Amino acid sequence: MAGLAFLKRLLGGTTETRPPEVERKAAQGARVMVVDDSATIRAVLGRMLEVDGYSVARAADGESALEMARGEPPALIFLDIVLPGMNGFAVLRSLRHDPLTQHIPIVMISGNQQATEQFYVQRFGADDFISKPFGQAEVARSIDRLVRLGRLPARETANVVALPLAAENIPALLANATTEPARTEVPGLAA
Repeated sequence: MAGLAFLKRLLGGTTETRPPEVERKAAQGARVMVVDDSATIRAVLGRMLEVDGYSVARAADGESALEMARGEPPALIFLDIVLPGMNGFAVLRSLRHDPLTQHIPIVMISGNQQATEQFYVQRFGADDFISKPFGQAEVARSIDRLVRLGRLPARETANVVALPLAAENIPALLANATTEPARTEVPGLAA
């Protein structure tokens, strides 16, 4: 039953709310890697990130993750601790000792909520830890925390001025519109 509740929560089936403050997001299109042996976690977490505008790479094991991270370093890695072959701690250590990948922020994820895992996550140099089951809010808070700490570049937000556009103003706006193309006079060029 816990598995169904986890899947329902991941797919947005709960009334989970985001924190009231404005969340900061990493740069639009930033490449994020999801490393988990569960195809469901890779798919759902990947989809959460894609919906937020991130490009997502997925790996099912530590060896593949290392190869991908060294070939095209992502802006952020979500890394499961329990993986086939090389576990998440070994992957974390390897990433931290490689000059090509040592700067990448890493969020460890695990279904085991023991304090010892969280201790080793910090000791080996991970930037954050998320316990399974998690939802969109936990993922967003982790990214927000990394942006606030300067570990991820912030997404640029344009200063948009909202103009009131009442339905009664639309006919007047359309009446002033023209179907003629705009013409720009360029000195020295004949029409």
